Amino acid sequence: MKKIVCLVCCVVLGITAKAQKVKNPNDNAKLVVGIVVDQMRYDYLNKFWDKYSEGGFKRLIKEGFNFKNNHFNYAPTYTGPGHTSVWTGTSPMNHGIIANNWYNKFEKRSVYCAQDDNVNSVGTITDAGKMSPHRVQATTLTDQNRLHTQFRGKTIGVSIKDRASILPAGHTANAAYWYSGGEDGKFITSTYYMEELPKWVQKFNNSGKVKSYLKEWNTLYDIDSYIESGIDNNDFENGYEGKDKATFPYNLKKLSKKNGHYSIIPETPYGDDLTLDFAIAAIEGEDLGADEDTDILTLSFSSTDKVGHNFGVNSKEVEDTYLRLDKNLADLLTYLDDKVGKGNYTIFLTADHGGGHVGGYLESVGIPTGIIDYDKFEKELLAFNEKQFGSSSIIENVSNGQFFLNYDYMAKENLDPATVETKIKHFLLQQEGIYKVFTRHELDITNYSNGIGYIIQNGFNQKRSGDIMIVLQPGNGYEEGSTHGSVFNYDTHTPLLFFGKGVPHGETYQRSEIIDIAPTMAAILGIEYPNATTGKPLSIMLDKASE
Repeated sequence: MKKIVCLVCCVVLGITAKAQKVKNPNDNAKLVVGIVVDQMRYDYLNKFWDKYSEGGFKRLIKEGFNFKNNHFNYAPTYTGPGHTSVWTGTSPMNHGIIANNWYNKFEKRSVYCAQDDNVNSVGTITDAGKMSPHRVQATTLTDQNRLHTQFRGKTIGVSIKDRASILPAGHTANAAYWYSGGEDGKFITSTYYMEELPKWVQKFNNSGKVKSYLKEWNTLYDIDSYIESGIDNNDFENGYEGKDKATFPYNLKKLSKKNGHYSIIPETPYGDDLTLDFAIAAIEGEDLGADEDTDILTLSFSSTDKVGHNFGVNSKEVEDTYLRLDKNLADLLTYLDDKVGKGNYTIFLTADHGGGHVGGYLESVGIPTGIIDYDKFEKELLAFNEKQFGSSSIIENVSNGQFFLNYDYMAKENLDPATVETKIKHFLLQQEGIYKVFTRHELDITNYSNGIGYIIQNGFNQKRSGDIMIVLQPGNGYEEGSTHGSVFNYDTHTPLLFFGKGVPHGETYQRSEIIDIAPTMAAILGIEYPNATTGKPLSIMLDKASE
């Protein structure tokens, strides 16, 4: 009788069977794979499109959702803060990872974002494993999933770089693994996670897989077909020790002797091959995606960044690295289809920052860069401080485009910090190559809602950041090799692709920000946002998925 009454009510009220259907909140992906590509500019998707396979980037875009106007909302755009912002859903203002390394004004020393002297290495006798996420001041998406599933859902972090594995995996990860080069040539971890490596990791390290990549690196396709890049032999690349010209091919086994032995592998696209090999071993060894509780694999491909720094964004080496990464992605998707099952996993892919053209190259084609003569700049700054404040040591440290003032000296001389900041700012703005300057006082009393001020403010952590922040001129870079870290589009504009369970097909030019990823994934999974989240769920995709 109740069923008849309910049916009559539905007819009267015009409620269709389709409208009654509500998604089971527990019907989540068995596995989430969050992919971060180190130093990937958005335009690489378009630039190399014709050479990509159908199964990698093209499949993610053709079957998933593409946010074409995705940006970092803060600076400096570095690896540590980038990975942390992706997974916490907030900027350095809140999560506290203000750079890869920064000056700790309370300890009067430089610290590394993943450094932890209270833990020990596991898998190596070196200090490469003395790492943990303890400097991150917020929870991550991975932490929230662990809490939501009563710690039944696993989290495993994988990357060549320690910070790219540790920071995304969060405080509660089952494990994070990273690569130790030199004489090691193996994946390691720390006692923050475990006392000894699992048998599957030991087996991988003893398999000879790492050694197999000490081989020739030549272009995947005919080098003459790489018309999307500059000429192979040019003056704007660094290359490797032991080879006169930075040109293909590269005999890695021979070059390894002068380039850190096994450390040369991450400096080539084979580092990404190795990362994928280990990631698949992790899925197998940890049974990720094997039950109803969502597991998360944080996966960062870091060799793209190392090749970019070495050869520059316009190099044939970078093009070849991305064509090979595309094949890695295709292989990963095929593996997940078979292992976890189509429709049982969700992927997002983004980058931790972009990258700029080599400064020397830009100058060679008539584009201004404002490259700074740092020796001259330092001498003039010290002389100014001596004359203006009676001491050249009123600035205690300069790093990451930030100036840390000496508060002990200012207190002794009864100097007002805001006045000192203003005077130094005036001096800095007169220097060639410096585009804008922001002071602590300005950032404390002003709420920037857009523009460069907005980006600088989101990267400013009241407790950890310096007192004066500089912005270099657009295009500023090195004479050889690319760099990143700026507020400009070439560093902030990165891909953002969603794919798989809970993701509709589509694309948009509506602006998204890197801090939107974590709350969006939390919404898909039906779990709590990371506790310091300032991003927003990307409704343009989520609403379409619920239609």
